[in-house]
Amino acid sequence: MLERMIIVLAGALALVLGGHGLLPDLGGFTPVLESGLPWLGVAVPLLLLGALPARSWKAVAAALVPAAVWGVMFGPALLRRPPGGPSDLSVATLNVGVTNAASGRAVRALAEGRDLVAVQELTPGGPAAKALGEALPYHYQVTTVGLWSRFPIIEARKADIGLAWARALRAVLSTPKGRVTVYVMHLASARPGETAMRDKNLSYVRRIIDADTSRRLLLLGDLNTATTDRNRSGLVPPLLDAQQEAGSGLGFTWPASFPVTRPDHILYRGLVATGAAVEEAAGSDHRAAVATLRF
Repeated sequence: MLERMIIVLAGALALVLGGHGLLPDLGGFTPVLESGLPWLGVAVPLLLLGALPARSWKAVAAALVPAAVWGVMFGPALLRRPPGGPSDLSVATLNVGVTNAASGRAVRALAEGRDLVAVQELTPGGPAAKALGEALPYHYQVTTVGLWSRFPIIEARKADIGLAWARALRAVLSTPKGRVTVYVMHLASARPGETAMRDKNLSYVRRIIDADTSRRLLLLGDLNTATTDRNRSGLVPPLLDAQQEAGSGLGFTWPASFPVTRPDHILYRGLVATGAAVEEAAGSDHRAAVATLRF
């Protein structure tokens, strides 16, 4: 009986891991499940422990199947090393946290040595905005999202991502090596059974990216969609993900105390990522996503 149960559970786990994209949406439950997909691997050692009392090689072999599937899916990210080399842009994005009393300290540390810092859940005129203004000379802000830059911002406007209030912006920067178009966005939250607005935002974002003819483009922000979420596939491709291309590990950013998923992203085209990482941010419930890129 135990042997059969282990084999069935192992088979189901392998199918969910490898075939999650074929599962029905289930009212927004499946995309949320996908957000924590790497954590399903925790079940593998539990299955192996359950197989020991059964004294069955069949049960042990069955438990190793989802382990192999997990390894194929996520092993390369754990083994990958940043390519390194020269870079022209050092960028960061952080959901600073609207109630974060230490937001100024958080962004001050984040801005040190960086060319671009994108921020979400920003209080206009608050500590984070003041600290960034002291660190970087150029900025543009739309309600609670903002961009601070070492390079001049020559064009800037809000962007429509389908929300009732503006929570996205588009800016064009003039750098010594040419122009870069930067989007900063904060999409609607995604919870089990509540992903419709976030999904609508993602469809707006894809149309924006498709319509933008900029040669070099960055999309920074809290997209509330994990790397493994089926709905993010509409953005990657056509964009590339700095963490997937040049980061080591899975790059989880939320929650800050014990990150289990990655809603914060640095996506791009027309550039080459040379490194990507995650940094702690004082007081925020998110960690910051950072990357270096070259032209």
